[in-house]
Amino acid sequence: MSKGILIFARNNTQIDYIKQAYELALRSQEFLELPVTVVTDSPDYLKEKYKDWKIVFDKVIPIDWGNNDSSTEIAYISKEYRNKKRYNDGSLTKKHLEFKNEIRTQAYDITPYEETIILDTDYIICNNILLNCFEQRNNFLIYKDAHDLSGFRERKEFEKISDTGPDFYWATCVFFRKTQENKIFFDLLKHIHENYSHYLSIFQIPSSVYRNDHAFSIAIHIMNGYSKGDFAGKMPGTLYYTTDKDILINLTKNSLEFLIEKENYLGEYTLIRTKDINVHCMNKFSLNRILDKEQL
Repeated sequence: MSKGILIFARNNTQIDYIKQAYELALRSQEFLELPVTVVTDSPDYLKEKYKDWKIVFDKVIPIDWGNNDSSTEIAYISKEYRNKKRYNDGSLTKKHLEFKNEIRTQAYDITPYEETIILDTDYIICNNILLNCFEQRNNFLIYKDAHDLSGFRERKEFEKISDTGPDFYWATCVFFRKTQENKIFFDLLKHIHENYSHYLSIFQIPSSVYRNDHAFSIAIHIMNGYSKGDFAGKMPGTLYYTTDKDILINLTKNSLEFLIEKENYLGEYTLIRTKDINVHCMNKFSLNRILDKEQL
């Protein structure tokens, strides 16, 4: 049964997700020995920037904006869809940029693998724990709980999608097998995306920004019959993360260094180091600055 990683890399005006995808693919080869397929609207840029792309990536799937081609090589995106969010670069800098994230709803149709791990490009692999996904029986895995490396922040938004909504699940890392039940799940995700304003109203979600975390959480809630259920199993290990208020300052093979914002001290930070743990690094600006040095 074919196994691999699926990632989505769609640049906006200031963040190079291709750069992150390349690093993630290299780390997947080193720690997991798994092939990586990247879905992107910038295939020419990727192939021009990285001459070894055929070695690093198993497959590059281009997104064609506006041409509804039924080929499995083409992922169709509506030109009318636009999504913007605030990106922080530490405690003192923020920007509003385009957030191109809705294509993940088509992961089931796009993936070339029978067993797939979907990863965000800003997920930094430093061990092989994700290989345990393939050794267990549950056909769908996702993280419900996560650990903030700051140690002090309490983020209620990561517990429930709203005050009256269902449990929050992280679309950062998702494992699924090609089963009929998972086909229904991803078709449901498409429906939620197409009718997102309706679900915002139903679950009283305070932000209008389309988020995969929220869409996955709603879909899991429905698959569980609008109650607690066992559709979604737990990804192996713990999901560790730093927010975009923190700053990545160093990256080696299996260790990371972050400046973590101090509690109640705006613009001040505490240095922490991690070793042999995977980390979801939300500050994409700082990640790209480090990768600029690494990929020279």
